[in-house]
Amino acid sequence: MSDRLKSFKNKGMTDADESRRRRKEGAVELRKEKRAENMLKRRNIPLEDIENDSFEQINGTSGLSLYELVNQAKSTDPTVKLTCVQQARKELSKGTNPPIDELISAGIVPILVECLDDDENAALQFEATWALTNIASGTSVQTREVVSKGAVPKFVRLLSSQHEHVREQSVWALGNIIGDGSECRDFVIHHGVTDPIIAFVTPNTPLTFLRNIVWVIANLCRNKDPPPPTETVQKVLPALFTLVQHEDSEVLTDACWALSYLTDGADEQIQMVINSGVTPYLVKHLGQSDVRVLTPAVRAVGNIVTGSADQTQKALDSGCLSYFPTLLTHHKETIKKEAVWTISNITAGTKKQIQAVIDHELIPLVVNALATADFNTQKEAAWSVSNMTANGSPEQITYLIRQGAVPGMCNLLSVRDPQIVQVLLDGINNMLQTCRQDTDSLCTIIEDCGGLDKIEELQKHQNKQIYKLAFDIIDKYFSSEDYIENDGEEEFNFQENNAVAPEGGFNF
Repeated sequence: MSDRLKSFKNKGMTDADESRRRRKEGAVELRKEKRAENMLKRRNIPLEDIENDSFEQINGTSGLSLYELVNQAKSTDPTVKLTCVQQARKELSKGTNPPIDELISAGIVPILVECLDDDENAALQFEATWALTNIASGTSVQTREVVSKGAVPKFVRLLSSQHEHVREQSVWALGNIIGDGSECRDFVIHHGVTDPIIAFVTPNTPLTFLRNIVWVIANLCRNKDPPPPTETVQKVLPALFTLVQHEDSEVLTDACWALSYLTDGADEQIQMVINSGVTPYLVKHLGQSDVRVLTPAVRAVGNIVTGSADQTQKALDSGCLSYFPTLLTHHKETIKKEAVWTISNITAGTKKQIQAVIDHELIPLVVNALATADFNTQKEAAWSVSNMTANGSPEQITYLIRQGAVPGMCNLLSVRDPQIVQVLLDGINNMLQTCRQDTDSLCTIIEDCGGLDKIEELQKHQNKQIYKLAFDIIDKYFSSEDYIENDGEEEFNFQENNAVAPEGGFNF
């Protein structure tokens, strides 16, 4: 485990596992937002079916029950079979409450899967593929019903069909199955989906088809328990390098989501993404006005800086920090939160990287977020400043204090989130340790903003680590002898950084 991982947002914590849990929770929250915007699975619902959800009369199928319809779909008469399969597809394409379970119970799935083999009847293949696509768009149980009946290898075979509409619908069906989770994803990969899918990424591919292709690629990259096979990642990255430079916003959105999934993993996987050369293009999309593209781009860059110090530096060298004045003041709170989260991982890095944050004048914006933003963003700001106190130089910590971080930190000491309270106490304690030659000035700031009262109250906290740290701060820095008397002769000591005090002492 790298030193970077051990120190990642981990000051005062027992080990890195808690930090990894925070990343996972953040990812889940963002995935939920993504699911609302662009579902993992998609049903193919033509406009005319949305406008007319009634059971239409098609060549004598009017009045048939679903069981009767399925029974007639077994006919050896190609015309009757096509008519019934088409009607089943129309039922499954209803805008609301399609009878997926009813048709599964009636036995439609094996009939549809069998139709996939009829190369002499492209219309039947297309209708059956479309119907199975919509069944696979449902629950996991419904999706696995399609898989269990042997549809996957048949869909993969149809990717090379001479009929474009059959190929496109097969891609859609496979995307829904892959989107069900890592087990289905790996099952489809095992049947050889990757090569034919990425072969469709060409300048001549119609835009509507390309949008489905990149959505399927994003689903191939999704899920990290377990992550996609390394061989698959290596195959899709060149395609993503091309797609992340596309002009269409829908293509860009899913390409950026795919990269955000791939970077949300081990350092080795992050390095594969960096080696593909996509980082500068991801960084460029931090300037996007389209929030659909911006959201996954911020997440992907944020994931990169959770890696090693060298990987973090790659993102910084690509100029990502120049976009953060806008991101940290974005009107959309989720973007602001992701931006502050990214900064928190950079301030968990080297002094050089912390200085880059300072040089881009981002600390005042983080401090403002700490004081005024939504609570979820405030929590990320708390990590940002606390990480800076743990990893920064004395001069950098002094700069943080001068930017007014202490009142915002003290104000949040009364929140009910014990993790954040401990993070803030760690940060305040680090500041006090760093500023030993000018402790009184810092203690005065803490007292004037009400922080002393809150720290005293935390001595009664039920969390053992919190009340012990609060007691130690009061005992060491606010006792009658230490707080009232200050002869200025105490030797400066910053235990972790072994740094020296600025010439002339600190001045807040």
